[in-house]
Amino acid sequence: MSDGHQHNGHEKVPGRQRRRFPGISSRAYEHPADRSALVALRKLSGFDTVFKALSGLLPERSLRLLFLSDSVRVSDRQFAHLNDMLRDACYILDLEKVPPMYVSQDPVPNAMCIGLDEPIIVVTTGLVELLDEEEMRAVVGHEVGHALSGHSVYRTVLLFLTSLAVRVAWIPLGNVAIMAIVTALREWFRKSELSADRAGLLVGQDVRASMRGLMKIAGGNHLHEMNVDAFLEQAEEYESGGDLRDSVLKILNVLPRSHPFTTVRAAELKKWAASRDYQRIMDGHYPRRADDKDASVRDSWRESASTYADEVRTSKDPLMKLVSDIAGGAGDLGDRVRRGFGGFTAPKPGPSRPASDTGTDTDTDGNPPRDGS
Repeated sequence: MSDGHQHNGHEKVPGRQRRRFPGISSRAYEHPADRSALVALRKLSGFDTVFKALSGLLPERSLRLLFLSDSVRVSDRQFAHLNDMLRDACYILDLEKVPPMYVSQDPVPNAMCIGLDEPIIVVTTGLVELLDEEEMRAVVGHEVGHALSGHSVYRTVLLFLTSLAVRVAWIPLGNVAIMAIVTALREWFRKSELSADRAGLLVGQDVRASMRGLMKIAGGNHLHEMNVDAFLEQAEEYESGGDLRDSVLKILNVLPRSHPFTTVRAAELKKWAASRDYQRIMDGHYPRRADDKDASVRDSWRESASTYADEVRTSKDPLMKLVSDIAGGAGDLGDRVRRGFGGFTAPKPGPSRPASDTGTDTDTDGNPPRDGS
């Protein structure tokens, strides 16, 4: 539990009791796309055993020795406040075995959960120095969520394949095949990050702290210069702004990333925090780990497909609007296609002009209007 002490000059936060979730299944907080993939994999008899056997070439032992020899292992004697957060997060999510945690010297704020046989958590000094206690608690909960979901295995494989792709880039078609797998893993892992963000919220139980942490990762330790609401407005502008060309550029920008963009993560987490699903978990109504073996692959895929369909239908992105229009047989679709990319430009905010006005829109100063956020 938070002890209210001040660490590394961070703001002193009073201790408080948090809800605990005995026996909670990771299915309770997993994003549908993440959950459907994991449920299917778990249903394959002996998959984990075979997967780990095939992954015998992965340098897991080397990674463990590297962190043991060149990082600081968190304990009650080293980074005690992080140790308290780690044990607290495992207690809240009912993770019986507390994974080892290391602090690695790196100015870049980052954290990860890796490992095949057993997960290990690594946080950088840049992250420890950047976040206050409640923000850091959400990050530790995020990584424990990865451990509970079993993400560390696939994350380790992703790291290995990414490195391998660089080494075999000179081999004809070899890099293409590996990068196809890497791209698919990255798409899954981006969804798993949304799942882990939810786990972080369940541990910290402070949505504003989770928002602040994401905002600091994007903009640094200048909290007095930033505003959570304005940060979320960026996500709205990112999703709805531009035309089809911008939609394509968004896809190209995100493909090489293992994580979703921070504004998108913040918007997704806020949406989930306001949902009935989150409230039901907080009220004690959630799937139990004991029932994981009975989880239906078909139901998980159906929910995943339904979620993607809802995202397309409600998205303000021009490309998603086009997909929705095609599916719905929009009457003006042909005209919009004939007008080209500009026909799908997101409408700018502001009052509509009279039908007789054929001139260029201007503001009160006679200048062309700028897009709002």
